[in-house]
Amino acid sequence: MIHVKETSSNQGNTGDRPDAFIRNDQFNFIKGQAEILVNGMATSSDAEVLSVLRHLAQEKVFGLFPSLNEEQKAVLQPLTAVKETADAKAYLEQLATYVVPFQNVADQGLKKLFPKAKKLRGPKLDTVDFNKLSYLGWIESSTLMYLVLEKDGRLEGLHGSFNRSAKHGICSICMRHSQVGLFTAKTKGSGQDNFVKRGNYICQDNETCNRNIDTLERLHKFVELLQK
Repeated sequence: MIHVKETSSNQGNTGDRPDAFIRNDQFNFIKGQAEILVNGMATSSDAEVLSVLRHLAQEKVFGLFPSLNEEQKAVLQPLTAVKETADAKAYLEQLATYVVPFQNVADQGLKKLFPKAKKLRGPKLDTVDFNKLSYLGWIESSTLMYLVLEKDGRLEGLHGSFNRSAKHGICSICMRHSQVGLFTAKTKGSGQDNFVKRGNYICQDNETCNRNIDTLERLHKFVELLQK
């Protein structure tokens, strides 16, 4: 079941530098492009091939943002200069200062998102790095998983049963091969007392999933599947 709470996001300006404008999933995508460039430089000496790699990387990264201004383009542009692992590390460290953090939420806010969970413990929020989240997730009582995501400026809460798999599989959110489990949510069916269970396999470790997710599209599709 989905619960929604209205929230607002405040991004402050820090002088002449652009405001933070990169989501966690976009940062992960850019990190992947930097890795492609490093690998390309290590495996090819063909100047034309490397030029195409740089052009494609820039095109894909710029394509993540529909309305880049000149300052933001200047922040992203150094990607094309990445040649070695050290270059990628320095570039990503600089880029990380422009990441928009996931909306901060307190314990009381989580209880409002999940009003029927009377004994909700929640995650240890003081240990969470909100700059590295595309969604907040945690497991309680071994078989219950709670997810919180942002959509259209609001926080949505989703909870369901979670059965860990003994085998590795593909996570339907980040599409990486990892330790997964079956997340299943129960939604209201067509009849008054009818309920339908829907689910899919996702990462057992939400921190790993957040580190790998490079688009919000699959996350939103996963939630929409459970809402039908």
